[in-house]
Amino acid sequence: MKNTIGNSITMTVFGESHGPAVGVVLDGLTPGLKVDKDFIARQLSLRRPSGRTDTARVENDDFSIISGEYQGYTTGTPLTIVIPNQNVRSADYDNLRTCPRPSHADFTAEMKYHGFQDPRGGGHFSGRITAGIVAAGAICLQALEAKGIRIGTHILRCGKVEDVSFCDVEAEIKTLSGKHFPVISDVETEMTEHITAAASTGDSVGGVIQTAITGVPAGVGEPWFDSLEGVISRAVFAIGGIKGIEFGLGFGFADSCGSQANDAFCLKDGGVQTSSNNNGGINGGISNGMPIIFNMAVKPTPSISRTQQTVDIEKGEVVDLNIKGRHDPAIIRRICIVVTSLLAVVLCDVLAQRFGTDYLK
Repeated sequence: MKNTIGNSITMTVFGESHGPAVGVVLDGLTPGLKVDKDFIARQLSLRRPSGRTDTARVENDDFSIISGEYQGYTTGTPLTIVIPNQNVRSADYDNLRTCPRPSHADFTAEMKYHGFQDPRGGGHFSGRITAGIVAAGAICLQALEAKGIRIGTHILRCGKVEDVSFCDVEAEIKTLSGKHFPVISDVETEMTEHITAAASTGDSVGGVIQTAITGVPAGVGEPWFDSLEGVISRAVFAIGGIKGIEFGLGFGFADSCGSQANDAFCLKDGGVQTSSNNNGGINGGISNGMPIIFNMAVKPTPSISRTQQTVDIEKGEVVDLNIKGRHDPAIIRRICIVVTSLLAVVLCDVLAQRFGTDYLK
């Protein structure tokens, strides 16, 4: 099992959904970065379930930093954050050991780990693991903002309800910062109604989220095999609910001509820019200085309360599955802060590779 991402700056996640704790280790951070515990707590609150669109399992996310921080700053040694699990109901998952949930990692984990994995609440494959990513990302986000680099993620589409795409990117990222329901336009009520309508019938929904990153200097990315698109894609596909990604115009390129899709270069504000941004801020796997913009497909939550067909792998027979437990009718709201946080870690790593580990200081 590979639980570490990064080269110059690495992040390792650990824990299980119903184990004693989840957490994260950040290694390679330069000493002297501010560790704002209030900001970490605020970011964790954006991921925390609340209201009709989320699971009923609510954790306090009382975290502790047990290494790598002293008097509010990083020391340069591995920074370890531990977040205890408190609100668990493991008995809800007793039948999932032999009866895997459709579209969940229950079956594939059984095949890979031969029954030694922790099945409670999805174990290491649970969205609960992302709490550590959000905590680590909070530190990296503030380090990036000090360099003028900002990241924002919003729900672009949920069902037939659509938000506007990023346009005035800097201002819209600022608007999204700290927003509990991350949308740019006034569509929260419609999206909430769509999610709760599905939940009322025992179902779940997916959608599309969109991320924008501003302030990344031109020249960041390591082609061929660590292209900036590749590094970003590898990171977000680690989140189980992400099933697709497109940068800039994405699949729209297939129906375009070069004369329409090419981003013409121009001079603006004393530097080279492009008059459009169809390529999403990346050419040849390298940042071009424009906002990096990409969309991600989020699948419906696999754990639904409707009866589904599965196989009892111990008995070798097809059975009906009725899932117990507390599950999100949609993860699309909570996944936005996870993506933003994960990308903050990834960007710190690629910038450290390009400019050195003290770049963020």
